[in-house]
Amino acid sequence: MALHVVPLGGPTVSVKLKDNAIAVPALASQVRPALVVAERETRELLASANRNDVGIGGPYSAGPAGVQVWDGPFNGPSGTHGTAKHLGSVDWSYDTPAKHYVTIYRVMITQAGVDAGETTYSILTRVLNLAGLDADGTRVTLPVPPARDPFRRMSMSEAG
Repeated sequence: MALHVVPLGGPTVSVKLKDNAIAVPALASQVRPALVVAERETRELLASANRNDVGIGGPYSAGPAGVQVWDGPFNGPSGTHGTAKHLGSVDWSYDTPAKHYVTIYRVMITQAGVDAGETTYSILTRVLNLAGLDADGTRVTLPVPPARDPFRRMSMSEAG
């Protein structure tokens, strides 16, 4: 079977699906209520993940929007993942619900993660432990960020 996608204003892209291929979507958990972490703790979490990066022998790949968890370091040519398998991810957004806070809104596990016995909770726990945070503790949701005033106008510096 061939699939043709035509992006607006771009060239045609063709994808050939393998016979008998089965698409396995990643399992995701919307974090409800969303976990709110102080930006300072998120910076600590990212620094720890970078010290344990897949490129230097660890299982984490951190970026501005979250942390990926792998089953081991990247061992492929030129820094590619090689035989390492992506187990799951924790995703967040900055300045929500207020400035200087980060909201964890999704935890995802891949089929490789399921096969390795991971759950969305175990992936979340591993990532939060990087900053000494407990997924079960009230520390994750405290301090309570200030309520955003919907009637306050943003200054030019806040607008971007």
